[in-house]
Amino acid sequence: MSDILEVTISHLATQGDGAARLPDGHTVFVADTLPGEQVSIRLQPNGRGQLVNILSASPHRTTPSCPLFEQCGGCTLQYMDRPALLAWKTDLVRHALEKAGFAMPASISSVQVQPHSRRRADLAVRRTEEGIVIGLHAKGSQTVTDMTSCAVLHPTIMASLPALRTTLRSLNAVHKMADLQINLLDSGLDILLSTDSPLIATDRQRLTALAEDLNIPRISWQRLKSSAPYETAVQRAPVFQTIAGHTLTPPPGAFLQATAQSEQAIQQSVLDALPARLGKRASLIELYAGCGTLTLPLGERCQVQAYEGYEPAVAALKAVGKSRVTPVCRDLNRQPIMGKDLGKADVVVLDPPHAGAKLQMRQIALGKPDYVVYVSCNPAALSNDASQLASAGYRLETVSVIDQFLWSAETEAVCAFKRESSRRSRNALSH
Repeated sequence: MSDILEVTISHLATQGDGAARLPDGHTVFVADTLPGEQVSIRLQPNGRGQLVNILSASPHRTTPSCPLFEQCGGCTLQYMDRPALLAWKTDLVRHALEKAGFAMPASISSVQVQPHSRRRADLAVRRTEEGIVIGLHAKGSQTVTDMTSCAVLHPTIMASLPALRTTLRSLNAVHKMADLQINLLDSGLDILLSTDSPLIATDRQRLTALAEDLNIPRISWQRLKSSAPYETAVQRAPVFQTIAGHTLTPPPGAFLQATAQSEQAIQQSVLDALPARLGKRASLIELYAGCGTLTLPLGERCQVQAYEGYEPAVAALKAVGKSRVTPVCRDLNRQPIMGKDLGKADVVVLDPPHAGAKLQMRQIALGKPDYVVYVSCNPAALSNDASQLASAGYRLETVSVIDQFLWSAETEAVCAFKRESSRRSRNALSH
């Protein structure tokens, strides 16, 4: 196993590792490589290749911008320039849809966000002999790398980490570990802290002082691995976020699209995917609505029945009080909307979690609404789900790729599907 081989990387696999063909015909995967590169590798007992040397570098190879590259598990592809990264992610989506059975449209639109723009962070906290470590797990490890630098997070989030380290070190509630969810809202930082020990009175005082120092409107708390709901530890000021001109109060740890730029790109792609003659009386069913990232702009176009399984998110959306939006709390993976109801809608829009739409997708295929707009954050799940639409007689109209997860293997896509033969006229579209 110590023999060194020279191979040529043919392509990148779905997780970003380079793939090369060995002399015996087997494929070996090698991290930190790019297509077209000639490299020397050492075969490992697990069948993977360990990069020894780059003999001929790709023109798309670049120097990683973050000093924590290879220590932090967040940006595994920083050695690839951004145009090549976007092209690869576009190819991932194209391949997923072709595998599902669709012919691709003539062109695919694409958008890539800027560095230092991510407004959401889900960070691990560990107490060490040296102090508090806040960051991400190193690739393939339980070790947390202290996030002293980051090329993707918004500067406001990064600027808060030193004070957070100091405060968390003083908390009795952080015995060994904690989780830290940070959202940068229009009202400022919104923090959800999950700790392995109870929050005591002095902890609350220290969190209040932190909120005062950093001008944080709200800090919420919950016990790690507990089914108990979160509670408000500090509330100094109103918490709000504006979506499509509507102001709402997201629950702690609420899901937001990764950046403001990508949120706008996804919203616009979904709106552009709607039938051109869709009228304000037309009916649209939205699945996995969250706090209303798509619901509220869709409500400007037509009547929207928005389904979401997380009750606090539904409550936030209901509080907006938009007349053409009806939010409904329902766990779609356990209790999907049935095909007979979906078939009555003029359009179905869905933005499922990473694993895909599961049982709900089967009902969409059975109901056969004329238009389906699918927002995906996982090409593999998109391929599985979209294959049911292909079998049900849909064609792929448009595809938009939004790279909002820079230098990672994750990508977002908005795909518009239309039934090849409509079973009935849609008079409501023009009303």
